[in-house]
Amino acid sequence: MRDQKSDRAAYVMILPAYFTFTCFILVPIFLIVYYSLTDYNMFASPNFNSVKNYMRMATDEDFLKSVQNTLVYSLFYLIPQLSLGLLFAVLLHRPSRFITVLRSAIYIPNVISMVCVSMAWLWIFNPTFGVLNHVISAIGIPEQTWLLDPAMALGCIIVMSIWKSCGYSMVIYLSGLTGIPASLYEAARIDGAGAFRQFTAITWPMLKPTTFFLLITGIVNSFSVFEQVNIMTNGGPLRSTTTIVHQIYRRGFLEFKMGYASSMAVVLLIFSLLITILVFKFGSKGQDTDIS
Repeated sequence: MRDQKSDRAAYVMILPAYFTFTCFILVPIFLIVYYSLTDYNMFASPNFNSVKNYMRMATDEDFLKSVQNTLVYSLFYLIPQLSLGLLFAVLLHRPSRFITVLRSAIYIPNVISMVCVSMAWLWIFNPTFGVLNHVISAIGIPEQTWLLDPAMALGCIIVMSIWKSCGYSMVIYLSGLTGIPASLYEAARIDGAGAFRQFTAITWPMLKPTTFFLLITGIVNSFSVFEQVNIMTNGGPLRSTTTIVHQIYRRGFLEFKMGYASSMAVVLLIFSLLITILVFKFGSKGQDTDIS
């Protein structure tokens, strides 16, 4: 009887979480899948059009370009961001008042809203009065148009995103470093291992679960990049920075082609799931923290 009462109490306690998940995640997913098979435009009743939206995406140059840009962004954002986070964590993993200030300085950009950060970097990249052009011209480098150059715009957004989020990776890596027993390093120093050998034989293997977590969350975040693109370039110039989520926003809320936008969202969901499954499949060994 006591076990049954405990079970009922447990179900009651988790009910709000299930209710929230159902209302705000599960039901919207099913609605998006349904709308992706219609010509819904937000003003009239949707009409079923089978897979026409998905067939249209195969020849939509804007969407194909957004897929390319999203993949490029994910690749060149994720690896440097994780690398910098790990580097800062290793360098700043020591008790000191000065170190605490440095940690805070690196992490602060992560808590600033993306809108504020994007506006600040718009000023930095401004080709007329931007601080970056003033700096490079002072050392003899020609001024650049930065966000107005199709060859440089996406790279500028990637640099800004790395600067903003590497502090988050640093904090997560610091928590992982805290969990590594100090006795392992003491034993390694007794055996004559230097700093690099300690990193490759102890630090990196023990941080593989942390890296695995950051990799999964980073992939999801990089596939959903939108705010900085919409604020800094609005997908331009010449579609050089448009991403999948940016295209979903434009088609759904500016052109009112909600059915077509929903089909893009479904493709993005499937694509994200596939990439995540592949990472889990080939990266699950990263959970192994045995030290050899």
